Amino acid sequence: MLTRRHILAGLVASVALPSLARAAYPLALSDAQWRTRLSPRQYAVLRGKQTEYPYTSPLLKEHRKGTFTCAADGNPLFSSTTKFDSGTGWPSFWRPLPGAVGTTTDHELGYARTEVHCARCGGHLGHVFDDGPPPTGLRYCMNGVALGFTPA
Repeated sequence: MLTRRHILAGLVASVALPSLARAAYPLALSDAQWRTRLSPRQYAVLRGKQTEYPYTSPLLKEHRKGTFTCAADGNPLFSSTTKFDSGTGWPSFWRPLPGAVGTTTDHELGYARTEVHCARCGGHLGHVFDDGPPPTGLRYCMNGVALGFTPA
């Protein structure tokens, strides 16, 4: 039988769990701090898990040697040596830098996809698929607005 205590415990857990998830990353900021730090579009993608329109990112055509970073915190994510043209309209890479990203499973479209997030701040970067080139066979399909670029 559900008691008032069970209901209250469930409500407390539903409020506390999102806060705990944010605190699991080395860089944990409040929602207000993220809104100050990011542009509205960056916030929508990095914190709201939205997707930018394809072919809109200037980083899609970035071919210089360097490092692609998280737009939220500057964490180095991908080397330019792993970037490739996937034909999808989003910057794509076949491997992240060691320890730079994490993954979770999302079901937002009604089926399982592997979401990619920044290992430092938890910001949503995009998704990884198994249709990429050798040597990994992976395609890290990233939102360009979630990335920065530092030339070598």
